[in-house]
Amino acid sequence: MSFTLNAQEHYAKLEKNRNVQAQGLVHELNSTKDTLILRGDRKINYLYSINKEYGRELDFTINDTIYKLPLNKLTKGKHVMVAVQSPMRIVFVVKILKEIPKEQPETLIAEKIVAVEPAKTLVSGSN
Repeated sequence: MSFTLNAQEHYAKLEKNRNVQAQGLVHELNSTKDTLILRGDRKINYLYSINKEYGRELDFTINDTIYKLPLNKLTKGKHVMVAVQSPMRIVFVVKILKEIPKEQPETLIAEKIVAVEPAKTLVSGSN
């Protein structure tokens, strides 16, 4: 007898920043491991990533306490992520293990558009 087990494949791995000063930023992956979730006790000003070629792949202004980043925006490989909560910079690593499927664009439904003239209201005076 043989059994085949198909486990859900992980798209990414997160290496969290364990520094005590970084406790104000919760950084985790969602259950399907395809989205990075950031929650801060203070406003997250910016988020940028540095890829394995030392180039900035992402550079976002956030200015919110919660942010969700779909990881299909990152290429396969190691990314050093920097979340800025002024004046602090919290550094952690996201490793993209395999290509994450990008959402397919929705097909546009072609419909005829009919212009309708608005109804006119006539006011009659009783003089």
